[in-house]
Amino acid sequence: MYSPPSIWAAALGVVNHFFFHKYEPSSANIPFLLLAVQPVALLVVIGGSLTFARLIWSYVVFLGSLSLSIAAYRLSPLHPLAQYPGPAIGKVTKLWSVWKAAQGYKYLYHKELHDRYGVYVRTGPNELSIIDAPVVCQTLGFGGLEKGRFYETGRHSSTPPAIICMSGEAHTAKRRAWNRAMSSTALRAYEPLIVKRANQLISRLRDQGSDGVSDLDLVHWLDLFAFDLMGDLAFGGGFEMLRDGRDVDRVGERIRGFLKASNITGQVPWILRTLHLFPQIGRQIQEFNDFGQNLAIQRVKNGARRMDIWHHLADEAGLEKEKPTLEMSAADGILAVIAASDTTASTLSSLLWFLLSNPEYYRRVQQELDSVIVDGDDPFDASKHQELHFLSACINETMRLHPPLPTNGTRQVPLGQPGRHIAGRFIPEGTSIYTPAYALHRNPAYFSHPDQFLPDRWLPNSKFEKHDTSAFIPFSLGPANCVGQKFARRELFAVLSGLFKAFEVRFAEGSEAARWPEGMRDSIVVERAPLQVTLTLR
Repeated sequence: MYSPPSIWAAALGVVNHFFFHKYEPSSANIPFLLLAVQPVALLVVIGGSLTFARLIWSYVVFLGSLSLSIAAYRLSPLHPLAQYPGPAIGKVTKLWSVWKAAQGYKYLYHKELHDRYGVYVRTGPNELSIIDAPVVCQTLGFGGLEKGRFYETGRHSSTPPAIICMSGEAHTAKRRAWNRAMSSTALRAYEPLIVKRANQLISRLRDQGSDGVSDLDLVHWLDLFAFDLMGDLAFGGGFEMLRDGRDVDRVGERIRGFLKASNITGQVPWILRTLHLFPQIGRQIQEFNDFGQNLAIQRVKNGARRMDIWHHLADEAGLEKEKPTLEMSAADGILAVIAASDTTASTLSSLLWFLLSNPEYYRRVQQELDSVIVDGDDPFDASKHQELHFLSACINETMRLHPPLPTNGTRQVPLGQPGRHIAGRFIPEGTSIYTPAYALHRNPAYFSHPDQFLPDRWLPNSKFEKHDTSAFIPFSLGPANCVGQKFARRELFAVLSGLFKAFEVRFAEGSEAARWPEGMRDSIVVERAPLQVTLTLR
């Protein structure tokens, strides 16, 4: 027979579930405090001895009742997302997603779930993953859903939001500066910097082997190139990693640590303010933000040596009604480094792996380059790159199979508003939606032989039965798509043209090249394992 304290504790747990379900908190601070004090307060109210054993039992019954009530509701037909299939553990708790995100394999987890359950999968208590192209287009496109709270993670409360965190009018205003920073006129101004760093990369790779042959980790050198270039463009310089042959200031380590933490906390964004209360965590986040601000201060101190992205983000031309603060420009500057360095280096690494794994395509790329860029021509000439149609197809196919952001963040139907009808489906309020590029790009409904590297599918008059480019979103879609996609392609063509014209490339002897994709980790952007290759001068 249950004692009255146990009955009251169990009832209190159920009451808490209904209260917090109706009045969902944005932070865990107050709920954690309330959950901690209620069992004690209950024993005081109902009277009796306040022994340690009685107190512990009260906590066990209270938290057990709360947990069972939550689980029962989330698994019941009464839940608004009950019609959507998915794993039971995912429906009950987001802690499962936290675990998958911490491992770095969330993109594979989503793919497996879609293979098992279909294009709509319930991946969390109030979360869907969708790889139906019309729904994806309407979710991300104009008039679609606003960004979910996933994008707020990793930002200290004292730091202004970057454009990636914004929606609505704030995003539109910030996007104007980014559009100017990535316009055709601006890209022409950046051209000398791209060529300079690509030339330096080829030179440093050549230096690695005095006899003309070198075995090296190409991922390492591509990372150094991308960081140096974005340091030039976002902050007027500050990095010289190619020169030093290493990341002296641990920029890459800081960025990847920051992104990994942001990706994990993004699964449960309500915990963020609580984590900031812990000095160690708050300090790490603040140190990263301070790192960006120090680069910004140095850029302002040194002034403009040439036209760069900072010029536009800081509105040095005075085109906006309200000039951004140094902190706001620093947040956008460090975002530029993150967004354009790891993503570009990731695509370069994957493309090289695909080509070396498929020698017939590697030879076709080399033959095309040799026919378009003959001896004596400049391999970095952007006008020549427009004729590299097969290389362009290989780039697209690489981004299809290994998208730079394999899972993407969430969009959300806001709480307190009616649900939304999207492509004939009703999505209830408060629902977060993932549109994972990795799983979408491999959906056989849109691409024939979806798991195979077949770049010919991107050429005109290809004979593939299924090739639906509406399901190809490596740069996202709509008003929040990647503003730097033209710049990214310019980087890719410059590096690949210079590399393939200078060297014969092959996998290093003894390297486990076939297993290289197994080392890919999803931390918003992709972390990559070393790619050991042998370079021989042509």
